[in-house]
Amino acid sequence: MTRLNARSRLALPPRVRLWLGLLVALALGYLVALAQNAVVRPPLVVGQDAVPPAGQAPGVIATLEHEGGAFIDIRPAGEVKTLLVYYPGGFVRPQAYEWLGRALAADGVQTVIPVFPLDLAVTGVGRADALIKKFGAGRMVVIAGHSLGGAMAAQYATDHTAQLNGMILMGAYPAGNVSLKGAALPVLSLLAERDGVAASADVRDGLNRLPDSARLTVIPGAVHSFFGRYGSQKGDGLPTVTRAAAEVDILKAVRAFLRQLPAP
Repeated sequence: MTRLNARSRLALPPRVRLWLGLLVALALGYLVALAQNAVVRPPLVVGQDAVPPAGQAPGVIATLEHEGGAFIDIRPAGEVKTLLVYYPGGFVRPQAYEWLGRALAADGVQTVIPVFPLDLAVTGVGRADALIKKFGAGRMVVIAGHSLGGAMAAQYATDHTAQLNGMILMGAYPAGNVSLKGAALPVLSLLAERDGVAASADVRDGLNRLPDSARLTVIPGAVHSFFGRYGSQKGDGLPTVTRAAAEVDILKAVRAFLRQLPAP
């Protein structure tokens, strides 16, 4: 009798069971959608949205290659003086940064952008190794990254400063347990003035874990998503300049940094 009374107290009315079932189904559907967005990535199409703001230098070639994994290889027509290894932001397709590589090709820069599993650089922090080994001999080697990719680039740099001539962080900063303090590595940190994802305070605090010579440059009116061409981003700020204007300022800062690096 006691067991029957307990069951009757636990029994829910049919209407309540129906709503609970609907809520559980909605929750499961939401989780499945999140998982699908993470696992099923948009297509990787080279060259579709990659023309720099001032146009492209003649003879630039961009192809999808494989060396320790897939990567986008952007080569100038003439002599290659610098190798730039670029780690994309989290869940951002690598072609979003192709515009930057095509623009820098005019300065003799070869840009290689690794394709990471799930578009997360944290899954392959050491991907730069094979690319530097293949392309870096006799050239200045710079590692760069946006957002999560920048944090992973900084992590890579902590154990590979001897292989690098410089590092560029875009809307990014080293993780709290990563420090390059005291390293003889030129570093450029770019901060979008209206960034709502990488907070200004966090980017500035990150300078405390970078070499004393690290240079911070603010991109006026720009937001986090202006470093790559992947559309708007949840939580980002509202820009006061166009994407094209921001890209011009980004290129100006990157070019100035690369030109002052000491030759290898």
